[in-house]
This record gives sequence, structure tokens and C-alpha cells, in this order.
Amino acid sequence: MTEKTTETQVVIAGAGPTGLMLACELRLAGVDVQVLEREAEPRTAESRAGGLHIRTLEILDQRGLLDRFLAHGRPRSGVHYAGLPLDLTDAPTRHPYLLFIMQSEVERLLAERAAETGAAIRRGTELQGFSQDETGVTAALADGSHVCAQYLVGCDGGRSTVRRLAGIGFPGTRATMTAMLGDVRLAEPPGRDIFQERRERGSFSVLPFGPDWYRVITNEFDHVADRDEPVTLEALAAVLRKIAGTDFGMHSPRWLSRHGDAARQAERYRDGRVLLAGDAAHIHFPAGGQGLNTGVQDAANLGWKLAAVVRRQAPDALLDTYQTERHPVAARVLQNTRAQTALWRVDEHTTALRETMTDLIEIDAVRRRLAGEITATDLRYPMGGTDDLLGRRMPDLDLDDGRLYELLHQARSILLDLIGLQALDTVAAGWGGRVDLIRVRPAEAASLGADAVLIRPDGHVAWLARTGAAPDLDALRTSLTTWLGPSDRIEQQAITVAHRTIR
Repeated sequence: MTEKTTETQVVIAGAGPTGLMLACELRLAGVDVQVLEREAEPRTAESRAGGLHIRTLEILDQRGLLDRFLAHGRPRSGVHYAGLPLDLTDAPTRHPYLLFIMQSEVERLLAERAAETGAAIRRGTELQGFSQDETGVTAALADGSHVCAQYLVGCDGGRSTVRRLAGIGFPGTRATMTAMLGDVRLAEPPGRDIFQERRERGSFSVLPFGPDWYRVITNEFDHVADRDEPVTLEALAAVLRKIAGTDFGMHSPRWLSRHGDAARQAERYRDGRVLLAGDAAHIHFPAGGQGLNTGVQDAANLGWKLAAVVRRQAPDALLDTYQTERHPVAARVLQNTRAQTALWRVDEHTTALRETMTDLIEIDAVRRRLAGEITATDLRYPMGGTDDLLGRRMPDLDLDDGRLYELLHQARSILLDLIGLQALDTVAAGWGGRVDLIRVRPAEAASLGADAVLIRPDGHVAWLARTGAAPDLDALRTSLTTWLGPSDRIEQQAITVAHRTIR
């Protein structure tokens, strides 16, 4: 045992996708980070989640990371709602697809990026307790050592130690069914992909997951397994035989798991200097593959805000907007996964409802609505204004020498001037070290319908001046103060302005 104490600015519990993404975001802003992970080695054998949705792909694109993931994934043109297909080919994005990629690969790529940025990832290190006061947090580790930090973020999963120790409630609904999952080899594989085929005793899937590997999933309704009951190949095979009439000769399991449809959400995402993100803040049935994506998007929302507070550029109250913006997002995910679980049941009433839903999804407006919800492309954060673009994600406009998302690689706010509004220079000067004033004339400016836009580091619109209307500079100052902190109050400070024009 040791009593060694180390110091950092932010300590993150959990090196899953959420914790690693958060570490990358904080390091972009120069914040010192330690990531504590209980497991001694990365979980390379556990494939877990299997896809990245549009909004997550856009976030990775905004950080210059997307090509790494595309090189290790396979695009698919659609997602699903309770097994009912939702085509994405007309989605308003450069990435109208689901990227099929294993969670283990996502974690590996994010861990590589975190290491590149200088984040310290401490594997085989378990958090056992913490204390906090008005100056910081002291995390107590299993080996007797301590880490002192300004903030602690729990990204440590559905059974979060951080959430429990913080005394944050986790209300929701209990499981009503049991799903088993196995990455296995099959001696007698089916001649086709099977996805959520409904039978009298449940539903099942058999999907190829790589050379000679298959993912087998079974769903038993109105049966809840004991939490401590072991997950074995024999148990999975028995359930599959009961539902499908065969186990397809499964053998040589690489990974086995079980989950239910319990849906719970933390009562609050913050307790003083302790915050929650990812599964520590919300759990649900993995319908539509939304869990990993919601967690990564939590990190993208929290990272730049926490960095601004740690660097004393913005007041502590900025962290309250993390709860305001992300808690409703996860609540909606819980709602739609509960609905999807209900639609997977195998009774005649549910079959009738599925047939009705199948007809409705053929209506483009319905399909787009559900697809926008699953892929998180329809999110609109509350910004205190009525303009429909305010609070939404900014489109990736083509510029004369690149794309808009390339300007977000360093996770800095952008004040985008599309027509040459010289009045913006004076306003932006007050936040000269925190916002980049960039002048461009993209071809899509007319379709955007705006003359100027303030874009937060997470790619969401925080202020805009509509085409032909006088820009509300007081509203711009208010927005800059809200998201970046008080002005430097040096109105005439020289700033660097990037001028670009169409060639």
C-alpha cells in the first residue's frame, strides 16, 4: 500500500468511449487530465456496441478524427426503430449512414488520441472514494494513493461508483425481459442475416461480425434473469433453441453478455465538483445503438465547458448548462428505447402495432422524425431565442479552401462572418483569445439564410444574424458572455481575423 498523492486538474473515472472522448476534449484546451480505469488491460475481446451514428460521426469530423474511424468501420445506409428499417440516404449531413465499428475499436482509437494529446490513462487503478470541498476533489484509490483535482467526472458505467458515492439518485423502470448476446462461431450458420426475427417465444438475431464470427442475440420477454446468474455458452444455446428451434451449432465464444431493458437516469448530472456522463448518467435497452453515441455526445457537450471553468475563463455556473442541455436528451433516449422494447414483443397486439408502424414509417416525415431522433441530428439545445437554427448543429458548409468543420478541430468557438460585417470586429475583440472571427463567403450562405453565426466548440449555433436584418450585437455580447465567460473589456484589442474570399 502507498499513500502517494498526485495532482491534476480533472480526474475522470472510466476509460470507456465517454471518458476517453472527454479526456481528448479537455486536453485540446490544455487541461491536465488523469483517467482512472479499473481494468488493467483494454477490453479487446468484448465487442459490445457496434455502431456510430451521424451526430457522433460529425463530432469526430469536427475534431479531425473521423478518417481514423472510417478506416476501421463499414458504412451502412440505414438504422432501425425496433427492427423496422429507417433509410438515412437523404439525411442532411455529409455522413448519411451508420458506421459499423466495434466498441473495442472505438475505445482503442480514442485511447490513442488521448495519449497523443497528453492525457494520462492509468489502467489497473480503481477509485474507491472521494471527498470534495469548495476548492476541489480528492479521489481515494484502491492502492491507498490519492489524486487531487479541481473536478471529478464519473464515466464509470451503469453501476457507477462515482454516482453512488455522490448520493445521486438513479430512478427509472425495472427490467421486464432478458437479452443474451454472444460473439461465437457457428458450425451450421444460417444462409442469411437474421435481425430480430420474432417467434412465439421471443426474438433472435444472427449476424456476421467478422471472418467466421457471428453475433447471436436472444430476447426473452417477461423473464428477468437473476443479476448474479452466470452467462454461459450453454445458457445462450438453450435460449436460442427455445426461440429459434436451433442453436446453429454455436461454439468457441469470444464474448458473452446479458442485459435487460431497465431504464434509469441520474436525478442530476452534477453534485458540486462531481459530474456524471455516459452510462453513469443514463442506462437503457440498447435499441438503435444509442448508448455509446449518447455518451460520446455528453463528452462533447461537457468538455469545452469544463475546460473553460477550469481555466477560469468562464464562471462555474456554465457547468449547469450541461445538465440543462443533456439531461433532456437522455430522457428522450430512455423514452424511445422503452417504446422500441414494447414493439419487439411477440403477442398479437404488438404485431398489429408493428404493422401500423411499418405503414407510418413509409411516410417520409415520420421516417425522418424517427431517424433524426435515433441519430441525434434533430437536437436543438435551448438558447433563449425563437430562431429555428439557434441551438441546432451547424451545417458543414463548403468553403473556398476547405470545410467548416475543419475550423473546429481545435475545439474553439467561431464567429463566422459571411458578408463582411465590420461591426463584429469590435465585439469579438472583447473575447479575442477565446473566439476566432473568420470571414468566408461559402456557396451555401444563401441557403443558410444568415449573415453571421456564432458557433460553439461543440458545433451548435449560439447566435446568428439573419440575412438582410441588422445584427443584434447586444445579443451577440450576451451569447459570448454566456458561453465563453466575461469579456476581456479591451474593446480595441487587436485580433487575428482570417479573411477568405471565393476565388
